Amino acid sequence: MINGMKFNKSECQILHVGWSNTGHKYKVGEEWLESSPAERDLGVLGDSRLNRSQQWALAAKRANPILGCIKHGTTSQSREVIIPLYSVLVRPHLEFCVQFWAPQFKKGAKVLEWIQRRTTKLVKGPEGMSYKEWLRTSGLSSLEKRRLRDYIIALCSLLRRGREGGAELFSLVYSGKTSGNGSKLYQGKFRLDIRKHFFTKRVVRHWNRLSREVVNAPSLSVLKTHSDNFLKTYFNLVSPEVVRQLD
Repeated sequence: MINGMKFNKSECQILHVGWSNTGHKYKVGEEWLESSPAERDLGVLGDSRLNRSQQWALAAKRANPILGCIKHGTTSQSREVIIPLYSVLVRPHLEFCVQFWAPQFKKGAKVLEWIQRRTTKLVKGPEGMSYKEWLRTSGLSSLEKRRLRDYIIALCSLLRRGREGGAELFSLVYSGKTSGNGSKLYQGKFRLDIRKHFFTKRVVRHWNRLSREVVNAPSLSVLKTHSDNFLKTYFNLVSPEVVRQLD
């Protein structure tokens, strides 16, 4: 008993992780614990193969009905009404703790982006406008670009908090070169393909491409502004397909 609360054995389950895991049974006291195919950590679903596909499917499942309520529950189709409702009620489901579970494959990214594309159909405006043009005129960014921005901000916060904040997960590359941002991180190697999708691996390549101005931003607000400016250029020079490959 901790803090006056009894340990609930019935709510304890075992998640067997790893290809070679033999799936041993465990018990607490005299009660055997059941195995589970997937469990939630930090509000994010993950299975025994550390695959996050269930999470993006769940995010889409939660966001779609809310978008439907906006469609049928509002009489106005103006941009001034629909976009704030989408930004406050729908998009948070698509971006919750995204640094941890970002979609690993194209299918997941497309499903999430489709929900934002669906929002364009709710807004009354010029017909024939492409999705990219609609985002620009609406002051929005693609979810892919927003995820990359969130990665940069999260990593910067970790590095500035030091070891207690998780900076020990990354290693600085010491070099006498004056080119680059001056704070490049070591891009470690990994044996398993699943490792390249971990935040500590996927964010490094993007970070090393940042300008010195972004990396040395004096505050979080300035960092966000510099990141937005950098990403506008980055996505114009590098195709979204290449960005996904870097992830």
